[in-house]
Amino acid sequence: MSRKLEITFTDGAHFELPFELLRVYSPSAEVRGHGPGQETLQVGKREVLINAAEPVGLYGINFFFSDGHNTGIYSWEYLYELGVNQATLWDEYLKRMKAAGASREPGIAKMFEQRPKAK
Repeated sequence: MSRKLEITFTDGAHFELPFELLRVYSPSAEVRGHGPGQETLQVGKREVLINAAEPVGLYGINFFFSDGHNTGIYSWEYLYELGVNQATLWDEYLKRMKAAGASREPGIAKMFEQRPKAK
């Protein structure tokens, strides 16, 4: 099973966006926070799937992920930006994961999330 969203825009641009990338860069306040520096690192999302998608008017689309996440409207402009910047965004994500000592694997992520906070 492919874990990618294939999308083609009217200008001919075609992207294959991994579900994991879409999930960890969700435009929701839960992921992005309410301002710079308030982002929440999304761990354990390697195997995430998109169970459903609903159009939001002509503006964009809402995804329903297998981990229960379903907030955040992906505008067509935002999906285009994700496609254009996919390699850079992916590298940044992996660097943040490494710096946090976190994992993309679901089982390992649970341990990371339960680790006591440093005093």
